[in-house]
Amino acid sequence: GLITACLIGDGEAETGPTATAWHCNKLLDPKTNGAVLPIVHINGYKISGPTIYGRMSDKELHSLFVGYGYEPIFVDNNEKDVHQQMIDALDKAVSGIQFTQHCAREGTLKKVPKWPVILLKTPKGWSSIKELDGKKIENNHYSHQVIAELAKTDAGHLHALETWMRSYNFDELFDGEHFTESIQSLIPAQERAMGNNYRTFGGERVYRPLALPDLSEFAVNGTCRVDDPECGEVSTMERVGELFARIMKDNLDKNNLRLFSPDETYSNKMDAIFSVTNRTFLWPKEEWDQHIAPDGKVVEMLSEHTLQAMLQGYILTGRHGVFVSYEAFVQIVASMADQYAKFISIAREVPWRDDVPSLNYILTSSGWRQEHNGFSHQNPGFIDGVLQRQGCFSNVYLPADANTALVAFSKMLDSKNEINVLAAGKRPLPSWRTLSEAKKDVTDGISIWEFASDENPHVVLASSGDYVTKETLAAVSLLREVVPELRIQYVNICALSSLGVGCSVLRHDITHYFGKDIPVHINFHGYPQTLKQILFDYGYSSNDMVIAGYQEQGSTTTPFDMMVRNRVDRFSTAIAVLQRLEGGKVFSSSVLEKCIAGFRSQLADHKAYIIAHGDDPEAIKSWSWESRS
Repeated sequence: GLITACLIGDGEAETGPTATAWHCNKLLDPKTNGAVLPIVHINGYKISGPTIYGRMSDKELHSLFVGYGYEPIFVDNNEKDVHQQMIDALDKAVSGIQFTQHCAREGTLKKVPKWPVILLKTPKGWSSIKELDGKKIENNHYSHQVIAELAKTDAGHLHALETWMRSYNFDELFDGEHFTESIQSLIPAQERAMGNNYRTFGGERVYRPLALPDLSEFAVNGTCRVDDPECGEVSTMERVGELFARIMKDNLDKNNLRLFSPDETYSNKMDAIFSVTNRTFLWPKEEWDQHIAPDGKVVEMLSEHTLQAMLQGYILTGRHGVFVSYEAFVQIVASMADQYAKFISIAREVPWRDDVPSLNYILTSSGWRQEHNGFSHQNPGFIDGVLQRQGCFSNVYLPADANTALVAFSKMLDSKNEINVLAAGKRPLPSWRTLSEAKKDVTDGISIWEFASDENPHVVLASSGDYVTKETLAAVSLLREVVPELRIQYVNICALSSLGVGCSVLRHDITHYFGKDIPVHINFHGYPQTLKQILFDYGYSSNDMVIAGYQEQGSTTTPFDMMVRNRVDRFSTAIAVLQRLEGGKVFSSSVLEKCIAGFRSQLADHKAYIIAHGDDPEAIKSWSWESRS
């Protein structure tokens, strides 16, 4: 029922995101959606030069917007009575929008809808100072800047400024206490005032919580035995996709949930959603097209900026949405996420802004498994910016397996007024945690995994992220095999926030997890510095902890070689741990040196193998956890 009038400057129109956003008209169903009335203000200049639109002819502008799928309506100051032109243009545009919607809603709209766009042409600095100090001001870029900037000290500037201001004859409109009736009549009734539009305030008038299912139906082997932590390998994203499909189905009647996917929903393993709904698409449909319909709840477009902006508007008006993207490419909207975080930070303190759903991201295709795309698809930096936000509303979930991801994802969708990021792999990985264990892990954000830990440990091994967790636990197995007397505590970090480890207060003191005065080695999903900033705030230092992670070492290579190149593989981890153990009373120096040499030899053998075969050895690919006897 809403029409949004969106004013776009001709300088802004040169940006890539704005150029792409014109295609949103292909995604708005006139039968069920509101509409946008774009008004392009073509005044010809940016801050220091002409605009592209400003130098295009009317014929060129008309062709451009017809090509975008719009019906252009020109309003030109060079023609007579520009104000009446604008009145007529607005009436025509609104009538056109309402007619299109009427036809769509009664089933008589047979063609692709053509939405109106108003092209408003007025001079830059219209009615301001014409010329000053020999510079043309009106209808030139100088009117974008501070006009008559020397008015404090220059009589000529002051006179020009005063003449300009008095030219508006303000005293004819305002008597010192009241505006004239002609002005008062323009003020909308309270219920029509834009600032009173309750749809943008959040709260119970627009916000409806999602109906969320019991996770046990989607959990992996929910009856895992404690002595058999690996309950089969599954794709985390496929399970998350199945859960999301059910949530979509259970909430279709509320019409308040959408998936925004720039990188193609199938590739992101969210395609289970198509058993429930389709991709929204208004343009011509071919008979072989699949999962396309005007009223689909999947918004798919290869423009991260456009989808981010649509998602922000969607959740700020009370609905729920998920943005799923490749990890390397979500950086494209990092600045938008930063601006939204600033807005949320302030909005949480404004009493008339009520609850809205959280802004939720899922990051797939992490750098650790880009064996077909290589270096170009490796960048875990988006989570850095999210964790830099001030306040208690930014959370990053790095689930170790599918069950943990299901719990984290459900928590994200149930949350309000937050920014949540979940980074998960698409390839099958071990399922380490039962559903009940996963719930505790996500609640605490950090946990000691008993099945992989000994009492009174000599060292602590930890990880954060799915692929690095598998390698870290493989390192635990290797170390126990070659140095049986070595006691290890394994710690998993599945949640980080702008406040630190976990999304709330830690259940235990941090030393409960990492001990005191013993070596700690952590393998991290992202850049090591990201985790260092967090953990070192707890009082640890590089002398206490070695944190390994992605170090910009990538290529189109095998999955295990990606780990090796960044020193988070099982052999490199085992070597790093052994190098920090003191030989002598507890561990034989010669034994430690022999083990280190053995692991280095295996790394060399692996390199030779992948050069010869282009794949990882079977022993690496088929590795599985074995409990300590």
